[in-house]
Amino acid sequence: MKRIKRTQDFEVVLTIPDPTFIKPPREAQRNAVVNRALKEFGSDIQALHQQVKTFVPGATVQAFDDRTQKALEDQEIMEDWQIPVMAKMAEAIANKGGDILEIGFGRGIASEMIQQYPLSSHTIIECNDTVVERFYKWKKQHESKEITCVHGLWQDTIDELGLFDGIFFHTYPLNEDEYMRYVNGSITFAEHFFEHAKKHLKPGGAFTYFSNEVDSLSREHQRLLLKYFDSFSVAVVGLSMPEDVKDTWWANTMAIVKASNS
Repeated sequence: MKRIKRTQDFEVVLTIPDPTFIKPPREAQRNAVVNRALKEFGSDIQALHQQVKTFVPGATVQAFDDRTQKALEDQEIMEDWQIPVMAKMAEAIANKGGDILEIGFGRGIASEMIQQYPLSSHTIIECNDTVVERFYKWKKQHESKEITCVHGLWQDTIDELGLFDGIFFHTYPLNEDEYMRYVNGSITFAEHFFEHAKKHLKPGGAFTYFSNEVDSLSREHQRLLLKYFDSFSVAVVGLSMPEDVKDTWWANTMAIVKASNS
Protein backbone atom coordinates (compact mmCIF):
# COMPACT_ATOMS: atom_id res chain seq x y z
CA MET A 1 0.00 0.00 0.00
CA LYS A 2 1.23 3.49 -0.87
CA ARG A 3 -0.54 6.74 -0.09
CA ILE A 4 0.50 10.32 -0.85
CA LYS A 5 -0.77 13.44 0.90
CA ARG A 6 0.23 16.39 -1.24
CA THR A 7 -0.42 20.11 -0.84
CA GLN A 8 1.32 23.19 -2.21
CA ASP A 9 3.36 23.34 1.02
CA PHE A 10 4.40 19.73 1.62
CA GLU A 11 4.22 16.13 0.47
CA VAL A 12 3.89 13.08 2.72
CA VAL A 13 4.46 9.59 1.30
CA LEU A 14 3.30 6.59 3.33
CA THR A 15 4.38 3.13 2.19
CA ILE A 16 3.13 -0.01 3.96
CA PRO A 17 4.99 -3.03 2.49
CA ASP A 18 3.39 -5.60 4.82
CA PRO A 19 -0.13 -6.49 3.58
CA THR A 20 -1.03 -7.79 7.06
CA PHE A 21 -0.26 -4.43 8.71
CA ILE A 22 -3.54 -2.58 9.41
CA LYS A 23 -5.67 -5.44 8.09
CA PRO A 24 -9.41 -5.09 8.84
CA PRO A 25 -11.97 -7.43 7.22
CA ARG A 26 -12.40 -5.27 4.10
CA GLU A 27 -9.90 -3.37 1.95
CA ALA A 28 -12.23 -0.36 1.91
CA GLN A 29 -11.92 -0.20 5.71
CA ARG A 30 -8.13 -0.25 5.46
CA ASN A 31 -8.21 2.57 2.94
CA ALA A 32 -10.54 4.60 5.15
CA VAL A 33 -8.43 4.43 8.32
CA VAL A 34 -5.11 5.00 6.53
CA ASN A 35 -6.51 7.95 4.60
CA ARG A 36 -7.90 9.42 7.80
CA ALA A 37 -4.52 9.07 9.52
CA LEU A 38 -2.80 10.88 6.65
CA LYS A 39 -5.43 13.61 6.64
CA GLU A 40 -4.96 14.13 10.38
CA PHE A 41 -1.17 14.23 10.01
CA GLY A 42 -1.51 16.81 7.27
CA SER A 43 -3.75 18.92 9.51
CA ASP A 44 -1.14 18.69 12.29
CA ILE A 45 1.59 19.87 9.92
CA GLN A 46 -0.51 22.88 8.91
CA ALA A 47 -1.19 23.68 12.57
CA LEU A 48 2.53 23.50 13.35
CA HIS A 49 3.19 25.90 10.48
CA GLN A 50 0.98 28.47 12.23
CA GLN A 51 2.14 27.71 15.77
CA VAL A 52 5.85 28.20 15.14
CA LYS A 53 5.23 31.73 13.94
CA THR A 54 4.62 32.66 17.58
CA PHE A 55 7.74 30.92 18.96
CA VAL A 56 10.46 32.88 20.73
CA PRO A 57 14.09 31.97 19.94
CA GLY A 58 14.93 30.74 23.44
CA ALA A 59 18.41 30.26 24.88
CA THR A 60 20.80 27.46 24.05
CA VAL A 61 21.36 25.31 27.13
CA GLN A 62 24.44 23.10 26.81
CA ALA A 63 24.99 21.37 30.15
CA PHE A 64 22.56 19.20 32.08
CA ASP A 65 23.95 18.80 35.58
CA ASP A 66 22.39 16.52 38.16
CA ARG A 67 19.83 18.68 39.98
CA THR A 68 18.73 16.27 42.71
CA GLN A 69 20.50 18.25 45.45
CA LYS A 70 21.81 21.23 43.48
CA ALA A 71 21.13 24.64 45.05
CA LEU A 72 19.07 26.34 42.36
CA GLU A 73 18.19 29.98 41.73
CA ASP A 74 14.51 30.88 41.42
CA GLN A 75 14.57 31.04 37.63
CA GLU A 76 16.39 27.71 37.46
CA ILE A 77 13.61 26.09 39.47
CA MET A 78 10.79 27.68 37.50
CA GLU A 79 10.80 30.66 35.16
CA ASP A 80 8.20 33.37 35.71
CA TRP A 81 6.40 32.72 32.42
CA GLN A 82 5.02 29.51 33.97
CA ILE A 83 3.06 31.34 36.68
CA PRO A 84 -0.21 31.52 34.65
CA VAL A 85 0.13 27.77 34.00
CA MET A 86 0.52 27.11 37.72
CA ALA A 87 -2.58 29.19 38.49
CA LYS A 88 -4.77 27.21 36.07
CA MET A 89 -3.36 23.90 37.28
CA ALA A 90 -4.00 24.83 40.92
CA GLU A 91 -7.59 25.78 40.11
CA ALA A 92 -8.12 22.51 38.24
CA ILE A 93 -7.33 20.28 41.20
CA ALA A 94 -8.04 22.41 44.29
CA ASN A 95 -11.12 24.51 43.56
CA LYS A 96 -13.35 21.99 45.37
CA GLY A 97 -10.98 21.70 48.32
CA GLY A 98 -10.30 18.40 50.04
CA ASP A 99 -7.01 16.58 50.41
CA ILE A 100 -4.36 17.72 47.93
CA LEU A 101 -1.08 16.08 46.93
CA GLU A 102 1.55 18.24 45.24
CA ILE A 103 4.65 16.71 43.68
CA GLY A 104 7.48 19.25 43.74
CA PHE A 105 7.50 22.38 45.93
CA GLY A 106 9.91 24.42 43.81
CA ARG A 107 9.57 28.13 44.53
CA GLY A 108 6.33 27.57 46.44
CA ILE A 109 4.30 29.57 43.93
CA ALA A 110 1.89 26.75 43.09
CA SER A 111 1.67 25.78 46.77
CA GLU A 112 0.57 29.31 47.65
CA MET A 113 -2.03 29.23 44.88
CA ILE A 114 -3.35 25.87 46.08
CA GLN A 115 -3.65 27.26 49.62
CA GLN A 116 -6.16 29.85 48.38
CA TYR A 117 -8.76 27.09 48.15
CA PRO A 118 -10.67 25.45 51.07
CA LEU A 119 -8.35 22.50 51.68
CA SER A 120 -8.61 19.79 54.30
CA SER A 121 -4.94 18.90 53.92
CA HIS A 122 -2.01 19.68 51.67
CA THR A 123 0.81 17.13 51.25
CA ILE A 124 3.94 18.10 49.32
CA ILE A 125 6.69 15.72 48.18
CA GLU A 126 10.08 17.39 47.64
CA CYS A 127 13.51 15.78 47.32
CA ASN A 128 15.87 18.78 47.18
CA ASP A 129 17.30 19.68 50.62
CA THR A 130 17.57 23.43 49.95
CA VAL A 131 14.05 23.52 48.51
CA VAL A 132 12.77 21.72 51.62
CA GLU A 133 14.32 24.55 53.67
CA ARG A 134 12.30 26.97 51.53
CA PHE A 135 9.18 24.91 52.31
CA TYR A 136 9.56 25.28 56.08
CA LYS A 137 10.05 29.04 55.76
CA TRP A 138 6.92 29.24 53.59
CA LYS A 139 4.92 27.02 55.94
CA LYS A 140 5.35 29.55 58.75
CA GLN A 141 2.94 31.78 56.83
CA HIS A 142 0.28 29.05 57.13
CA GLU A 143 0.76 27.75 60.67
CA SER A 144 -2.95 27.08 61.14
CA LYS A 145 -3.18 24.88 58.03
CA GLU A 146 -2.58 21.14 57.78
CA ILE A 147 0.46 21.12 55.48
CA THR A 148 2.97 18.27 55.39
CA CYS A 149 6.27 17.94 53.58
CA VAL A 150 7.42 14.46 52.59
CA HIS A 151 11.19 14.79 52.13
CA GLY A 152 12.42 12.48 49.38
CA LEU A 153 11.92 11.39 45.79
CA TRP A 154 8.28 10.79 44.91
CA GLN A 155 9.29 7.41 43.51
CA ASP A 156 10.51 6.37 46.97
CA THR A 157 7.74 7.89 49.09
CA ILE A 158 4.41 7.96 47.29
CA ASP A 159 3.47 4.36 48.11
CA GLU A 160 3.38 5.34 51.79
CA LEU A 161 0.61 7.86 51.11
CA GLY A 162 -3.14 7.42 50.83
CA LEU A 163 -5.81 8.84 48.52
CA PHE A 164 -6.29 12.46 47.50
CA ASP A 165 -9.02 14.65 46.02
CA GLY A 166 -6.50 16.47 43.86
CA ILE A 167 -3.00 15.67 42.60
CA PHE A 168 -0.69 18.32 41.16
CA PHE A 169 2.43 17.08 39.33
CA HIS A 170 5.06 19.57 38.26
CA THR A 171 8.66 18.45 38.57
CA TYR A 172 11.64 18.58 36.26
CA PRO A 173 14.11 15.92 35.07
CA LEU A 174 16.79 15.58 37.73
CA ASN A 175 19.56 14.41 35.41
CA GLU A 176 20.37 13.71 31.78
CA ASP A 177 19.08 10.14 31.98
CA GLU A 178 15.64 11.31 33.13
CA TYR A 179 15.65 13.97 30.43
CA MET A 180 16.34 11.42 27.69
CA ARG A 181 13.84 8.87 29.05
CA TYR A 182 10.95 11.08 30.10
CA VAL A 183 11.27 14.21 27.97
CA ASN A 184 12.74 13.00 24.69
CA GLY A 185 11.20 9.53 25.01
CA SER A 186 7.68 10.41 26.17
CA ILE A 187 4.73 12.41 24.91
CA THR A 188 4.79 14.33 28.19
CA PHE A 189 7.25 14.30 31.10
CA ALA A 190 4.46 13.29 33.50
CA GLU A 191 3.76 10.05 31.62
CA HIS A 192 5.76 7.93 34.07
CA PHE A 193 3.64 9.33 36.93
CA PHE A 194 0.21 8.55 35.44
CA GLU A 195 -0.16 5.09 36.98
CA HIS A 196 0.72 6.49 40.42
CA ALA A 197 -1.76 9.34 40.01
CA LYS A 198 -4.50 6.83 39.21
CA LYS A 199 -3.60 4.73 42.25
CA HIS A 200 -3.73 7.68 44.68
CA LEU A 201 -6.69 9.62 43.28
CA LYS A 202 -10.05 9.41 45.03
CA PRO A 203 -13.14 8.70 42.89
CA GLY A 204 -14.23 12.02 41.44
CA GLY A 205 -10.84 13.57 42.18
CA ALA A 206 -8.75 15.57 39.72
CA PHE A 207 -5.19 15.20 38.44
CA THR A 208 -3.18 17.80 36.55
CA TYR A 209 0.36 18.10 35.25
CA PHE A 210 2.60 20.20 33.00
CA SER A 211 1.27 19.02 29.65
CA ASN A 212 3.94 20.10 27.12
CA GLU A 213 1.14 20.62 24.58
CA VAL A 214 0.55 23.92 22.76
CA ASP A 215 -3.19 24.16 22.07
CA SER A 216 -4.70 20.65 22.21
CA LEU A 217 -3.72 17.04 22.92
CA SER A 218 -2.35 14.64 20.35
CA ARG A 219 -4.11 11.32 19.82
CA GLU A 220 -1.14 9.56 21.44
CA HIS A 221 -1.52 11.77 24.50
CA GLN A 222 -5.28 11.18 24.66
CA ARG A 223 -4.87 7.41 24.43
CA LEU A 224 -2.34 7.49 27.22
CA LEU A 225 -4.69 9.47 29.47
CA LEU A 226 -7.63 7.17 28.77
CA LYS A 227 -5.48 4.17 29.66
CA TYR A 228 -5.47 5.42 33.27
CA PHE A 229 -8.40 7.84 33.63
CA ASP A 230 -12.09 7.78 32.76
CA SER A 231 -12.21 11.32 31.40
CA PHE A 232 -10.25 14.52 30.94
CA SER A 233 -10.80 18.11 29.95
CA VAL A 234 -8.47 20.58 28.25
CA ALA A 235 -8.21 24.35 28.55
CA VAL A 236 -5.67 26.69 26.97
CA VAL A 237 -3.80 29.42 28.83
CA GLY A 238 -2.02 32.32 27.14
CA LEU A 239 1.62 32.99 28.00
CA SER A 240 4.01 35.91 27.77
CA MET A 241 7.25 34.27 26.71
CA PRO A 242 10.68 35.87 27.21
CA GLU A 243 12.87 35.87 24.11
CA ASP A 244 15.67 34.09 26.01
CA VAL A 245 13.54 31.45 27.76
CA LYS A 246 15.78 28.71 29.16
CA ASP A 247 13.17 25.98 29.26
CA THR A 248 12.35 23.82 26.25
CA TRP A 249 9.14 25.74 25.60
CA TRP A 250 8.77 28.51 23.06
CA ALA A 251 5.02 28.84 22.31
CA ASN A 252 2.73 31.55 23.68
CA THR A 253 0.05 29.08 24.84
CA MET A 254 -0.10 25.80 26.73
CA ALA A 255 -2.85 23.23 27.19
CA ILE A 256 -4.00 22.62 30.79
CA VAL A 257 -5.20 19.06 31.45
CA LYS A 258 -7.60 17.92 34.17
CA ALA A 259 -8.01 14.14 34.36
CA SER A 260 -10.35 12.23 36.67
CA ASN A 261 -11.86 8.83 37.50
CA SER A 262 -15.44 8.17 38.55
